Parts: sequence; structure tokens; C-alpha cells
Amino acid sequence: MKFNRKALSSKKGVLLKNTVMLYILQFSTMLLGLIILPYETRVLGPEYYDKLALATDIMVYFQLVIDFGFILSATEEVSRNRDDKERLSRILTSVTISKLVLTAGSMIVLVILCRKVPAWQGNELFFTLFLIATAINSMMPDYLYRGLEQMETITVRSVAIKAFFTIMIVVMLKQPEQYCIIPILNIIGYTAALLWVYWHLYHKLGIRFARCSVKEIWGTLRRSSTFFYSRIATSIYTSSNTIILSLIPAGPVGVVSCYSLAQKLINTAKNGMSPIADSLYPYMTKNRDFKLIWKILKLFMPIIVGGCAIVFIFARPLCEIVFGSDFGDAALVLRVMLPIVIVILPSYILGFPTLSPMGLSKYANYSVMFGSALHVFNMVVLYFTGHMNMVTLGALVSVTETAILVFRIVVIWRNRALLQVEQED
Repeated sequence: MKFNRKALSSKKGVLLKNTVMLYILQFSTMLLGLIILPYETRVLGPEYYDKLALATDIMVYFQLVIDFGFILSATEEVSRNRDDKERLSRILTSVTISKLVLTAGSMIVLVILCRKVPAWQGNELFFTLFLIATAINSMMPDYLYRGLEQMETITVRSVAIKAFFTIMIVVMLKQPEQYCIIPILNIIGYTAALLWVYWHLYHKLGIRFARCSVKEIWGTLRRSSTFFYSRIATSIYTSSNTIILSLIPAGPVGVVSCYSLAQKLINTAKNGMSPIADSLYPYMTKNRDFKLIWKILKLFMPIIVGGCAIVFIFARPLCEIVFGSDFGDAALVLRVMLPIVIVILPSYILGFPTLSPMGLSKYANYSVMFGSALHVFNMVVLYFTGHMNMVTLGALVSVTETAILVFRIVVIWRNRALLQVEQED
């Protein structure tokens, strides 16, 4: 009995440590990004920050393609085989080869797009440097450390990269024409971190590259495809609008920047709320304490709504103080996207933390697919009616996030008997 208690205590300790590391990883990335953002906007100005914002959102899609959902599928496989070093070595090899193939395909697609899309022409070097940095970062075997529950190494690496990047941007970026320094610094930082992590894998964990068959590599891709499709669906309404704005003929300079900057503020608010749902999910799965859901919403929603009201009123001075006077129009987008902040916490909590204990987790994914389809339909309507601009696209994301929340509420209401059964139990 004493042994069991010690084992349980040890497992809880590992869980707590890795949870803390995930929180540090998320919030350090968010904080350092916000610190450097005002400097970049003031040095680059609207014209060059347009290029940076566009490249960043394009790379979201290439990142998804190269990662291909391995962060979920490979993590699960590593967790199941954590005591088999040979198997872990084959997982590392098959995932790495898969990513190299996907990187080659991504590079070909990028070259073609840069030659065919008028708005992207002239930016081939900048986009290519960003893709190289993205590919190097994607080679990080995060899934191994997550599956082995040793997040400390990856967290230290990520925070060190971000800190290096933040400091060097301030030191080296002095003129708008130096914008290519940004992806070059990323390449240097990611390469150093990659070498560091592989050294740790080889010397400390005994995991190294090994022989694996084509069939094994194909199996790795096939198992991960479901996760890839789900993540792509989410990106349709979170990262596509900046790219679409860049394709609108004769669009004014700074439009892409203003939209991107407003979106960054909204994403910061979203990232601040997601840990609530992330930590609630395993608790709800085990305890099915549905009353806690309503208590959390009653506590946080008045604060969120009040905060959004204040931001709505002072949106323009806020954007001008944070980003500079050239980006005051970001307030127009920020105002129409504020409903996202209001609906996102209930949407997060009523997703997997509520639907999974009810046995309805598939509807959480269905809601995202529904929202993506609705977003595409609405974008088509905006395009053909001639009303597509940064403000309407921002409003469209608010509509999409609200629709996802409504979808989840309807599912829960139609299956409310499951809530009563669980509470009675």
C-alpha cells in the first residue's frame, strides 16, 4: 500500500511538473511576442510589416503541413512505447523522414505560388527564409518529450530561443529594409536549439536515428492524417484572412498589418483563457462536475464582458500606444473582433471539458468543421458582393466563433438528460 501511494505521488509530481512547464512555454512565448511587437511595428512601418504579417500567416499553413498532426499522434505512440528505446528511435526516424518529405513538397508549392500570385511576387527570398526557419523548427522532436513527460528540456529550449530572438531583433533591426534579418535570426536560433535537443536525445536518453521501412513511414503519415485535417479546419478561420487580404487587388498599404495586429491582441486574450479549459478537461473527464462549469462562467464572464467594453471604447488610443500612430486603424478590426473574446471561454469550456464527459466528444470536432464551412461560405458571399475588407473579415471571425459556441450549446441542450444522469450518479 505504501508503495502504491509513493507511485501515485510520483506520477502526480511528474504531471504537475510537466503542466507547469507547458504553462511557462505558452505564457513566455506570448509575453516575449508582445514585448517585441511594438518595436517591430515602429521600425518596419506599414509597408514592411505587411510583408512580415503575411509571411507569418502563410507559414501557419506550411507549419501545419510539415507537422501533419505528429504532435498528437506521435506523442500518443511515444507514450505507449516509452520503455522501448529501439521503438522510440524508429518513431523519431519515421517522423523526421516524413517531415523532410513534407518540407520538400512545401518548398515546391511555395516557389510556384510566389511566381503565380502577383501579390507575392518579389518576396520569394523573404518567404523562402521563413519556410526554412519553419521547417527547422518543425524538426524539433517535441512529441518525444511530451510522450516521455520530460517537457523541461523543450521548455528551456523554446524560452531560450524566444529570448535570443527578442534581444537580437532589438540589437540588429534598425531600418525597414533589414526585414530579412527576422527569419535569418530564426534560422540561427532554431538550428542551435535543434542541435542541442538531438545531443540530449543521443547522450542523455539513448534515442537516435534507426532503420525503418517505407511501410512504417507510410503508417506514421496515415495515423496522423486525422489530426492534420482537424487542425487545418481550425486554421481556415484563424489564419486565412490575412492571406486573403493580401490578394485583394490594389489594397491600401497597412491593411494586412492592421488586421494582423488586431488579431494578435485577440489571440493574446484567447491564449490567456485556454489554460482554464486545458486544466479543466482531465478534471471533468474524471469527476463530471458539471456544476463547476457554471460556477466558472459566472465568475469570469462579467470580468470579460467589462474588459471588452473598456477596450471597445479606447481601442484607437490603445492601438496607437502599443503599435504606433501608423496603425491606429487596427482599432476598427479590434472592435469587430471583440465578440470573440466574449464567446471564447464558454466555447472552450463547453467543448471537450463538457462534451467528453457526456460521451459526445466528436461533436467538439464537428463544431469546428461546421464553423470552418460557414466561414468559407460567408467569405464567398463577401467576395461576390464586393464587401470584402479587413473590417468585414474581422467581423466574420466573430460570427464563426459565435456559431461554434451556439453549435456546442445546442448539442448540450439536446442531450441535457446526460447531464442530469451524471449529476444523479
